[in-house]
Amino acid sequence: MATTIKSTALDFETIKSNLKTFLKSKSEFSSYDFEAGGLSNILDVLAFNTHFNGLTANFALNETFLDTAQLRSSVVSHAEALGYEPRSITTSSATINAQITISDPSLRPAVVTLPRGTKFTTTVDQVSYTFQTRENFTATNDSGVYEFKTSTGSKILTIFEGEERTKTFFVGETDERQIYVIPDTTIDTNTLLVDVFESATGTSFNTFTNLKNAVAINTSSRHFEVKEVPNGFYELAFGDGSVTGQAPSAGERIVANYLSSSGDTANGGTIFTAPNKLTISGSGSFDITPTKVTNSAGGAARESIESVRLNARTAFSSQQRLVTAKDYESQILSKFGSNITDVTAWGGQDNVPPEYNKVYVGLNFVDSLSDTQKTEIKNQITDNLVTSLAITGVEAEYVDPVNAFLELEVFFNFDPDLSNSTSNATAQNIRSLINSFFTNNLKKFDKVFRRSLLTADIDDLDPAILNSRMNVKVQQRLTPSTTVSSSYELAYPMAIATADDVNFRVVSSQFTFSNSTCIIRNRLNSTTLQIENATTGQILVDNIGTFTPSTGKVNLVGFLPTSVQNAGVLKIAVVPANESTIRPLRNYIIDVDAALLTITPLIDFQNTESVVTTWQIH
Repeated sequence: MATTIKSTALDFETIKSNLKTFLKSKSEFSSYDFEAGGLSNILDVLAFNTHFNGLTANFALNETFLDTAQLRSSVVSHAEALGYEPRSITTSSATINAQITISDPSLRPAVVTLPRGTKFTTTVDQVSYTFQTRENFTATNDSGVYEFKTSTGSKILTIFEGEERTKTFFVGETDERQIYVIPDTTIDTNTLLVDVFESATGTSFNTFTNLKNAVAINTSSRHFEVKEVPNGFYELAFGDGSVTGQAPSAGERIVANYLSSSGDTANGGTIFTAPNKLTISGSGSFDITPTKVTNSAGGAARESIESVRLNARTAFSSQQRLVTAKDYESQILSKFGSNITDVTAWGGQDNVPPEYNKVYVGLNFVDSLSDTQKTEIKNQITDNLVTSLAITGVEAEYVDPVNAFLELEVFFNFDPDLSNSTSNATAQNIRSLINSFFTNNLKKFDKVFRRSLLTADIDDLDPAILNSRMNVKVQQRLTPSTTVSSSYELAYPMAIATADDVNFRVVSSQFTFSNSTCIIRNRLNSTTLQIENATTGQILVDNIGTFTPSTGKVNLVGFLPTSVQNAGVLKIAVVPANESTIRPLRNYIIDVDAALLTITPLIDFQNTESVVTTWQIH
């Protein structure tokens, strides 16, 4: 029977062993010493070559699938095939007020223009960054003071970090669709402006817009497509001249203008200065005085491979339309993912109470964004997505995330004989583990807290941890008025444990009331809330509100504290009906209150010798 060589093994030693076995089966080599002979070197070469070719084939096969591809170029290519455009580096932005002052009345024009490209500088971590305007702003004379405004009359001006760059292409004589490569890995594609001039030296031009913002395409459409190519550069393409829109003609000049960005490293600028004066014809040059409105924020690195891999699949399912709640989530993350970390959406029919012809969208923004910037992004989502892609008559309403903080009380049995560490050091390690657990598994929409998973991780942390248990409370926060008696309602993302005569189900943090340090908690065996002196236990107000276990709501009525600890924020914690699983709804996000996280070790020696006394019964 013929001996065959196994072709499934890829490791070097197995391949070499298979080759030896094959040759020994041949009579010519049956007595050959493969270890000492020269043929051993030949086998090494053959085995290595086979090993290398096998690995190469395996790697190449992996690159053909989105799930297994490792090269960025492969993942990007698969994403583009699914209609997803990976996010480029994103420039940081800030908002300012800007003005100049002209003291001499004879030099004051009626209108002054702050031109596009006016530069401002700021410093972050001892590194200087340049920001600039991307449009013209105007100002009128007000007793010599010119305060610049947008075209809509707003005094809040947006400036963008980055170096303005221009790339020029000349259209050649060809019938094939032409592609133009911008040799820059730092381009923010959202800032790309493309003008096509009628000739190499002409001044008349047509402006082309980004295809991703297009709703419909016809023969007269002027759009460009920009996508990442394998070397990290960006490729600029146009229509075919007919079905997919207009294309530049031979002899025309293409001018691409964009910002080369530093990404997220420019976030956090707080003080802006204008290094150059503003020159006004006939008047002179004047200092520009900027005043920061919001810190620089929103800058982000180019989208990671894993993010592209995930978002490409979800974007494909939406097919460039907004019909289902998942469509809203994928489209918003795809186009605004540099400023938004998470999105949740639900139809109005699923809201409480129901609101038909509405979709509710919860947005979790990056921490560095101001309220003004968040509002601007919401407007951009409405203008660029909802208006264009959503079903007619459906209105998007944005809701803020609601943080539900968990107060955890952890106890663990610790055997010092099983560890070189101390119980206190182990407690600190548990604290770090819990913080990482929430960072990696929660702090986003639709994430469920399961106590068993966390306690299992704690038990596995150290052999000296024999077991652990955990008490869970869910906390929400409010900032009550200290001047006007007010009513408040807090909605928790689960049912609250029913009242009994042993345990308090609702307990607040401390505040000052009637010259006493007080807390709010429920009357035992009752849903009525009371104000209690935290020191003496005296009840100062017998009824300040109620809680409803089934709906998870806490209501305060006529509440007027003198002051509130914790910078005016009152924390109200409740015991959930089910401490094992906290499943948030809609726009709730589960987090941990690190300040109220308690970890208590219980010393438990397992190897203590015991003396057993035997009694003999006669």
